[in-house]
Amino acid sequence: MNLLRLPFLVKLTFIVVSIIGLGYLLALGESILAPFFLAFLLAMIFLPFANFLEQKLRFPRSFSTLFSVMILLIVITSLVLFFGSQISSFSKDIPQLTDQATHVFNDLQKWVSRTFNVNIDEQFTYLDEGVKKLLSSTGIILGFTLGIFSTGLGFLVFFLLFFIFILNYRRILNNFIVNVFTEKHKSSVQEVVSEVRIMTKRYIIGLCLQVIIVSILTTIVLTILGIKYAILLGVLTGLLNVIPYIGIFISLLISCFIAFATNTPSTCIYVAIGYVIVHAIDGNIILPFVVGSKVKINALFSFIGILVGEHLWGIAGMFLCIPAIAIIKIIFERVEGLQPWGRLLGEEEKPYKKKKKYKITKKITIEEMD
Repeated sequence: MNLLRLPFLVKLTFIVVSIIGLGYLLALGESILAPFFLAFLLAMIFLPFANFLEQKLRFPRSFSTLFSVMILLIVITSLVLFFGSQISSFSKDIPQLTDQATHVFNDLQKWVSRTFNVNIDEQFTYLDEGVKKLLSSTGIILGFTLGIFSTGLGFLVFFLLFFIFILNYRRILNNFIVNVFTEKHKSSVQEVVSEVRIMTKRYIIGLCLQVIIVSILTTIVLTILGIKYAILLGVLTGLLNVIPYIGIFISLLISCFIAFATNTPSTCIYVAIGYVIVHAIDGNIILPFVVGSKVKINALFSFIGILVGEHLWGIAGMFLCIPAIAIIKIIFERVEGLQPWGRLLGEEEKPYKKKKKYKITKKITIEEMD
């Protein structure tokens, strides 16, 4: 069989056109594809639970799916109630925060005027505008956080339906992917599908654990420093941490502003130091031991993914782009001919690097994941 060999420029043209066409379709189908992908990610988390109900407790497929949906709804309702109560409390304190911030700014302005001989009237004008904009943007960010994955009733309905269908018909979907290929490639395709499913499930569960651990660590740090709304800011930091680099920086700014408005200006320095420590623990311990290095995306493509995700699907796209790139990396690394692209998305490989181990007790030792 003679293979058609195309010139490099023709191949490049096909690749560019395909990428543009795919991007257009993703933007066009945002209302369907965004809830579908989110449903797929959460279905990967609930898959072990659904399998346990079916294999160990002998539940029918429909019953295991129903129980999974009920637990998911309980979790979503709890999160909505938590953020709703916290944001409601925060909104009531905004006038007080404004007064405190204004008082601190006034003291700062006088110090700047005495030290640097700057006109105090100009300072008042600039800082007053800055405070109003910062308070406004903080409220917007917190509001967006509440509605990151629930931008409307239609989104929620589509998301729940896709979640049910993916869990209920997962075997049919798996068989379809395998049977699309010829008999000669079925075994290798099944192996790739199984590996991708296992790695994806492990990555998503690891990502959720990372969010929980970072939220707890940040809450503890802010509570020790006496920062108001420590729990809200901790959970917000854990969620925003899904967005590499940018997320932790945004949450740091919000926490520093709250600390500046409710405490002394020097508290902001301690908050910044606390965030640096949490980020260092996250990057050196939590990420390698909970998520694993094989699905870690390098900073360049993380940043590009965030920009593209925001452009295509808005705030939801910024959060969903990193899991999407991780899944694409997993697939690339297991498909012959695409391995270089998978390595391009990941971190630089260190073949002689030993896995880190930490001995907690005589019987418990945690080891860095692949």
